[in-house]
Amino acid sequence: MAKNTEDKVVMTREGYDKLKAELVALRGDGRAEIASKLEEARAFGDLSENAEYHAAKEEQEKLENRVLQLEYQLSKAQIVEAHDIDTSSVGVGTTVTIKDLDLKKTFVYTLVGTEEADIKENRISAASPVGKSVMGKKAGEEVIVRTPRGVRHLKVMKIQLK
Repeated sequence: MAKNTEDKVVMTREGYDKLKAELVALRGDGRAEIASKLEEARAFGDLSENAEYHAAKEEQEKLENRVLQLEYQLSKAQIVEAHDIDTSSVGVGTTVTIKDLDLKKTFVYTLVGTEEADIKENRISAASPVGKSVMGKKAGEEVIVRTPRGVRHLKVMKIQLK
């Protein structure tokens, strides 16, 4: 483990592979598509008043910024492998069953790195309010967490690998 883990981007193997695939696609097809749009826009003539050209340049800038962001994250990645995950407490890569004691509802979330979070897939960031509050907790422990929807009283019911 590196001495300075503050500049590490913690993620699961699945998340790393997904970001790597996105980077490859952006570098290949994404750049080729933008180059084609720029070439087409140049054909319209005067670039100073060419809306298509300016839109394509803006799109190119967004793509290149995303490429830089992905390259940075992947270069700083600290991958959490499934075989290294300890399920005795909540951590990145674990799937945790949480009971909201006020709502009397149960939720199942997988804690992941920030870039991998997707609430539709019940994948929450370990840096989110709920993620931070349950990190390091063991089954049976209770936490109080302040969320955008108000204060929640949660109990960790079960910790497992997905």
